[in-house]
Amino acid sequence: MHRGRLSPVPVLNDDERQILTDLVRRRQTPRGLATRAKVILLSADHPEWTLVEIGAQVGLCDDTVGVWRKRFAAQRLEGLSDAPKSGAPRTIQDHAVERVVRLTLDTLPEGETQWSTRSMAQASGMTQSAVYRIWRAFGLRPHLVSSFTLSKDPLLIEKVRDIVGLYLAPPDRALVLCIDEKPQIQALERGSATFPMLPGQPEATGHTYIRHGTTTLIAALDAKVGSVIGQCYPQHRAEEFRAFLDLVQNQVPTGLEVHVILDNYITHKTKTIQDWLLAHPNVHFHFTPTSGSWLNLVESWFSLLSRKRLKRGNFTSKDGLEQAITAFIAQTNQAPRPFVWTRSADDILANIKRFCERHLPPDYSQRSSESDH
Repeated sequence: MHRGRLSPVPVLNDDERQILTDLVRRRQTPRGLATRAKVILLSADHPEWTLVEIGAQVGLCDDTVGVWRKRFAAQRLEGLSDAPKSGAPRTIQDHAVERVVRLTLDTLPEGETQWSTRSMAQASGMTQSAVYRIWRAFGLRPHLVSSFTLSKDPLLIEKVRDIVGLYLAPPDRALVLCIDEKPQIQALERGSATFPMLPGQPEATGHTYIRHGTTTLIAALDAKVGSVIGQCYPQHRAEEFRAFLDLVQNQVPTGLEVHVILDNYITHKTKTIQDWLLAHPNVHFHFTPTSGSWLNLVESWFSLLSRKRLKRGNFTSKDGLEQAITAFIAQTNQAPRPFVWTRSADDILANIKRFCERHLPPDYSQRSSESDH
């Protein structure tokens, strides 16, 4: 009999479950520790599973699964840590590590907006390399900041479920299109010489440029296929949007319902567009939530266009820019690749809920609604 088969099935309290869940989800968690946490969670959630079945889920053999279950039963959360290894004794004790972590999280250097390894080394009395190792171990990166925008749309839940449902389970005999504008694309002529890439040296170019006007691209992405319908316009008013809808409608096979995913830009809701919809009852608009343009997959294709063709392009005229965009659309359609949506609406909404519970004060929603009036 394998020794792992004698390991007890763990029973978790609420605090242990939360800590283990955070270890699995946090990107900075060491891979081994995240795997052990997942072993314990799976064991507690599925007591009827064998060690072999749990090991298949996490990529471990059944003996190893049993070892970690027994260590957790004996030492609880502390049992999941790596055992001490041979080598030189530690020169930095736990209380010193905790002090660096607390200083990093709870304070700021005088007259500055974030800690650096140099300033933290001076404040803590450690070397820069020691500070760096501590920050790396705890996933602390004071020089980085991420931004977020929470949607205040009162129909957020309904809209998320509607749009994700179109991606994951589109209606029969229907076409789902993601439409949006990419305005103010600049035709920039690089005014400095460009030095080509060499081994060990990236391409180098000057910062000067000459502007030759702007154009607006309106595009419709068939995410299931990966093909794109696109047209450049001098402006992005309701008139241009209606003309683009006519272009799309002329390319839709007869008898298909068309479900269009788009944002809440004002030109999408004018009387001109409402009249167009009345004249084309097979077309149905599905609006993304406010501050929820990330739900529109055409944004992903716009990102590809920017990175692969526009960011380092050199255009001596607006016509040249529009020809380059048209050529990129044609290249996309020659070998289209589907844009696959994988996350369910429940996952997205649960993630938003966790973020709010973790980072926002309890009265945030009330204060936000009051500030809107």
